[in-house]
Amino acid sequence: MEQSGTSALLQGAVQDLASDVVSALRGGDHVRMSGTETVDDPEGSLSLAAVRVLGADLLLPHVLFPTPPVPEALTVFRRTVEAFPPRPDAAPTVRWSHWAMTRTLRRFDMSPPGSGSGGDEDLTAPDASWLDAATWQVLTHQLAVLAPLAVPGEDCAVSLVARRRPVDVARGFVRAVRRRDWQQAAGAGRWLTLLDGVPDTLGLETGLDFVELMGSSDPRVALQVQAARVMRVAGALV
Repeated sequence: MEQSGTSALLQGAVQDLASDVVSALRGGDHVRMSGTETVDDPEGSLSLAAVRVLGADLLLPHVLFPTPPVPEALTVFRRTVEAFPPRPDAAPTVRWSHWAMTRTLRRFDMSPPGSGSGGDEDLTAPDASWLDAATWQVLTHQLAVLAPLAVPGEDCAVSLVARRRPVDVARGFVRAVRRRDWQQAAGAGRWLTLLDGVPDTLGLETGLDFVELMGSSDPRVALQVQAARVMRVAGALV
């Protein structure tokens, strides 16, 4: 029961943070970091655990607009990067998520290596070869997990794989919608916003509207859809 209660608290904290990010994406404001406490015990902090789940997307509004994050948000983000380095046996998605957070942190915090913000070795991108032979179903699932990597102008090995397979990602988007997997559909839709060669018949904009409507109870779905909208508008203005 205690584990279940902790999981529910963590899920609620993640949803609160995601709601703050959505609000900032819609209004071009700072991420408020509602519900976060002063971090005295990093390893036992619910706030840091929630930020770890949300990943680099916590600072996404400041990347897209761009604006500097408030010091409180940057401090919690930095402490999360420091408190949750990937283990040697970590899954590729965990390694890539940590890399994305480290890269985002370095964008806003130019602390020198050894200061606790992550050294240069943390900016070395992990291997992405496991995606090369992935089926379109697996590819879409993995890309949805790594949706924080879908940022305009940010190249990495994962985004290069996605660019080579827009039709496969489109198929995965449709499959996720049919399976009512709104988080996966929203994450795939965010990637598709950045890809060339997406079939016009997909109707991505309408599809994202439907995903947002059906997944409206989950702020993490709204986050991905709103990110896609902001990036689509930004792309149209270029």
